[in-house]
Amino acid sequence: MPAQNRPQRRVLMLQGLMGPLFRRIGQGLLKAGHSVYKINFNGGDRLFWRLPGGIDYRGTLEDWPDALAQILADKQITDVILFGDCRDHHMVATKVCRERGIPVHVFEEGYIRPDWVTFEQGGVNGHSSLPRDPEWYRAEAAKLPPAPEHTQVPSSFRRRATEGLAYNLADVLTRWYYTNWNNHRPWHPLVEGMGWWRKLRRRKERDAQAERLLDRLEQSRQPYYLFPLQLDSDAQIRLHSPFAGIAEAMKVVLGSFAANAPADTRLVIKEHPLDNGVRDWEQIACDLAKRFGVADRIDYLPSGDIVPVAKRSLGMVTINSTSGTLGLSMGIPAVVLGTAIYDIPGITFQDGLDAFWREHRAPDQATFEAFRRVLIEQYLIPGGFFSEEALSTVVFHAIARFGGETSVKG
Repeated sequence: MPAQNRPQRRVLMLQGLMGPLFRRIGQGLLKAGHSVYKINFNGGDRLFWRLPGGIDYRGTLEDWPDALAQILADKQITDVILFGDCRDHHMVATKVCRERGIPVHVFEEGYIRPDWVTFEQGGVNGHSSLPRDPEWYRAEAAKLPPAPEHTQVPSSFRRRATEGLAYNLADVLTRWYYTNWNNHRPWHPLVEGMGWWRKLRRRKERDAQAERLLDRLEQSRQPYYLFPLQLDSDAQIRLHSPFAGIAEAMKVVLGSFAANAPADTRLVIKEHPLDNGVRDWEQIACDLAKRFGVADRIDYLPSGDIVPVAKRSLGMVTINSTSGTLGLSMGIPAVVLGTAIYDIPGITFQDGLDAFWREHRAPDQATFEAFRRVLIEQYLIPGGFFSEEALSTVVFHAIARFGGETSVKG
């Protein structure tokens, strides 16, 4: 449909990722002829917006439902866009919009990685409307043409850390103005900022440690399982798993490994690349390993590409991380301990963690490929967040998807 004939949307954006993602999306929507507004809940939001249509919300969480309803009415909002549907203000907003029939479009880290971003209407992860029926995916995929060719995009840890530091600093310096703001994350921004600074300072040391471990795993050829950690503050853990945090999950996984895994196998624990460094997960893993008597069979990988270490593993244990789909795409067995959209019979191991160590089975690739094809068609867009090329790719496809068009660029 020609641009001049498309219906104009009036879009309200809530919180985005720490960085310029929502400003870039806003610019794309404005260029496409839509009206765009943005709620700034703190100085970090405001720092990265810097476009017309910004609205400072300085009220309380208790006042937020009525305030949002008034904004939706005053601005005649047709659509709401947000990043992550489990933040306190976002959960309220989703409910308010649902009552008014206003669609909510949710960005999140990609269900399939790397180089994909989730852009789903209504909710993501544990709130997604996606079914868990393998037959449904096979039937839907059969109706679709082959997936378009996919191109990888670069990503910069330094850029991610720098943007996080800038966002947190702006938040702290403007708390006098946004007096009712309460970060959804469990740490004070200065604490988180110091964690990022320590990680940046030790980057070379951590990379060297990871390289030594990868070389040793390659040379020894000793069989191992992989347990990729998730973010302790992630709603995936707090709301969509049986665990209160990563430490509790590590305790369960290491205890089960010690009691049930074959004696000649190892467990590699991979730190999340976006972990802020506030907690020393390596020390926690070491303490637990000693407690369960497997200190000589546990390895900690502080950084590096997950692909080669996953490719050589016997299987992957995940709470509900999207890194699980990375392993599944390579035919690696996976067991899920929480709620995940890919925890589907025929794709993941369904008989529990204790049995997984000895009875793991490879996923049915036909079912997984059908699942992947449906996601790409309806729920994913290519790109990423932490490089110029990655952002440009996301913006192009998000605007096309938002306008009801089919993306054509890879």
